[in-house]
Amino acid sequence: MNVAGLLTSAGVNTIVCLGLFSLYSVLRKQPSLVTVYFGQKLSRAQSKRHDPFWLGRLVPSASWVVKAWDATEDEIYAAGGVDAVVFMRAVLLSIRVFAVASIICLGLVLPLNYCGKERQHKQIRDELLSVFTIGNLHRGSQWLGVHCAVLHIITICACYFLYCEYKNIMKMRLNHINAPLYYPSQFTVVVRAIPWVDQESYSDTLAKFFTDFYASSYLSHQMVYETGAVQKLMSDAERMYNMLTSIHMERRYVRRLLRCGFCGGTASSFNTLSDESKSICKEESCLDGSDECGAALVFFRTRYAALVASEALQSPNPMAWVTDPAPEPHDMFWSNLCVSYRSLWIRKIIVVVASIFFVTFFLVPVVFTQSLVHLDKLTNVLPFLEHIVRRKVLEQLITGYLPSVVITLFLYLVPPVMYTFSTLEGAISRSDRKRSACIKVLYFVIWNVFFANILTEAAIDHYQISILKLGDAKNIPMLLAKAVPATATFFMTYVLTSGWASLACELIQPFALITKLVNIYILLNTDDTTFTPYTFPYHTEVPRLLLFVLLGFTCATLAPLILPFLLVYFCLAYLVYRNQIINVYVTEYDSGGLYWPIVHNTAIFSLVLTQVIALGVFGIKDAPGPSTFTFPLIVLTLLFNEYCRQRFQPIFFRTPAKTVIEMDRRDEQSGGMAEIHQTLLSAYSQCSSKPSKKNKKGEMNKTDSVLDVTEKGDISHA
Repeated sequence: MNVAGLLTSAGVNTIVCLGLFSLYSVLRKQPSLVTVYFGQKLSRAQSKRHDPFWLGRLVPSASWVVKAWDATEDEIYAAGGVDAVVFMRAVLLSIRVFAVASIICLGLVLPLNYCGKERQHKQIRDELLSVFTIGNLHRGSQWLGVHCAVLHIITICACYFLYCEYKNIMKMRLNHINAPLYYPSQFTVVVRAIPWVDQESYSDTLAKFFTDFYASSYLSHQMVYETGAVQKLMSDAERMYNMLTSIHMERRYVRRLLRCGFCGGTASSFNTLSDESKSICKEESCLDGSDECGAALVFFRTRYAALVASEALQSPNPMAWVTDPAPEPHDMFWSNLCVSYRSLWIRKIIVVVASIFFVTFFLVPVVFTQSLVHLDKLTNVLPFLEHIVRRKVLEQLITGYLPSVVITLFLYLVPPVMYTFSTLEGAISRSDRKRSACIKVLYFVIWNVFFANILTEAAIDHYQISILKLGDAKNIPMLLAKAVPATATFFMTYVLTSGWASLACELIQPFALITKLVNIYILLNTDDTTFTPYTFPYHTEVPRLLLFVLLGFTCATLAPLILPFLLVYFCLAYLVYRNQIINVYVTEYDSGGLYWPIVHNTAIFSLVLTQVIALGVFGIKDAPGPSTFTFPLIVLTLLFNEYCRQRFQPIFFRTPAKTVIEMDRRDEQSGGMAEIHQTLLSAYSQCSSKPSKKNKKGEMNKTDSVLDVTEKGDISHA
């Protein structure tokens, strides 16, 4: 691909992004779409219909950009919790690192690559992108030392920023644990694999066990019931009830339904129950006829007792009396608690095998997209493509835009599949399920978007011998060194399509928008009180962000032309995601920053991979000096990662005993422990499907604020 093809792809994506951004600035002003673009605020306040027409509602504006930029980190934390702050800090970290990399690489490395060989250059628009890569340098070039120095600078800056962020986020997690807000999960332990004893129920067996071994700290317990089918029927019934009552409010629509013969009865056929009657019926019928399963929630008198019980091995048989820290009530994934603990390892094996088959299946679109990038080389195999190659505009569109679009469309299938796999693994909390799906999607995109494209590029460029020698570890850096600069062309277009365009689609929320428009104009239902809030899709956005971090590190010194496109993406992501967290997504559960170790480990992996590839490039280019200085850099990066793993990572997966003991003493001295014990017994409800909103004092949020459409068309507190 030449520069003109890259500019064609950039131009198409720029037009698409500007169009969607302008459309979003208009759609967000429409009062009928308030549930699509302001679900976060609607979840905390009552909705008030006020839709006077004014001309400004049809004029695009950038007010949302200003508000997203002015939002503080405290506002991000209040809206999205620790996970949202961690995600935004990962975006900000990327901006800092690649701003430094862009300044250095575009100022030093790119001119050296372009002038690496004595040749007659064409006009810039007709130049092949390969002349801007390190492959344009001749063997033994003295300028390779500059590449080695730049690699050291980027690594030092990245490690410094990672260390600072790891330290700050660790403190944030400790503050989250030590907050004055009362968390029921701190006193609760999930017990699974309760042994079955004849003539006794699971409840009696569990009570005897914990009364015997935890007599001074055991408070009570709550059994888990096999109510998967019953609970699903009740949730479906509740959803149908809400829909029917909203239809009942639209009498004009009801009369149309009656005239069309879709339902019998009159407009007064739907008689609503009071809230008290509904709650009584729900509590009485949810667990009616359900059987106990070998799992329960055990409540302890102190946080320290719960911590000890959750960390200790309860029985000489590790497959019995399995204890884990309990998730928060609204984070609990009840249906997986009844899954037999002995079958979890079988489920994990099945998921691994299914994931391998899915990854193998996905290689088909990867090979297809890479073949489109090298359309000129396919004419030797497929002669009928010659007339396409002769048409420059068509060739530039196919090679520069179509491949990344195809692979982006296929990638939309990955997150739902991985989310299903994580559910089958038996996660007992929704946050763990989403985090597990995030890791699976991350592995998938790194392999299929990065490594699979590189191997396909190697095969197309006749590096089959190197591919056959992959079993020899010493050949891997050489293979990567040859293929990565050549594949940078596809990665640039992928950043434009899967990066820029995906952010525009994230703003528009196409699925929610289409659903809302169908309700308004087809079902004639304008009720906003029954909207379904959306949680932030960490399992899709975190892997996408980290994939671009990987592409940025690996291509920084090899093909620095990708850096401006990446920097634009990270800056747009900073504004878009802040807007979405503040206005759109509702936080139902929070893992307390557990996504940061994923971010840190992936960044370290990207750095080490970049250094290994550079080592291979220096070996191919006969540059012993840069190779000598690159190897110690790999060792130092791994030592830095090990230090961070020992110093910071344990806080993310284990709770300090000192912290919980101090919290217990604080509550005992204030006299609040008795009140905590009283509310603890009713904190978890297997029948409840909606999380309870709490403020910083641990009380239910009873805000009386309403939402209105202001003169500027934005939603604000009135």
